[in-house]
Amino acid sequence: MPESESVDPAAPWEYTLYIPNDPRAVTICRRTLRLILTMHGLIRLVDTAELLATELVSNAVRHTKGPAALRVRWAAGVLRVGAWDADPGPPEPPGNLDALTEAEEGRGLALVRACADLWGWQPLARGGNRGKYVWCDLVAA
Repeated sequence: MPESESVDPAAPWEYTLYIPNDPRAVTICRRTLRLILTMHGLIRLVDTAELLATELVSNAVRHTKGPAALRVRWAAGVLRVGAWDADPGPPEPPGNLDALTEAEEGRGLALVRACADLWGWQPLARGGNRGKYVWCDLVAA
């Protein structure tokens, strides 16, 4: 980038990665997220954001049949990581993380709830497909 084109690190930005219903997409999303955050100088958020994105995208791929997407947004000191999937039904409510430590599955949203500053979900249609968007926020303070 030419020196005359400086980038404002506080400027908002957003990336969306559309993925097929394929378990390998989880790793692709995780590595892409690491690159995005590193390039934007948010390396301190990478480990937690990767964990949360892995859980959200894994749920989208494991529990639905259609396409999915990872969305990463930065605005006003908050990183929002979310996964869209083609199932309009609400996600299963998170269980108690302490009770799930030995469980094979079901820890995803409990981890999200424990590690994120805020999380939620909303119905969201994309490309003619009904679906939902499950998201979480990390405050960069």
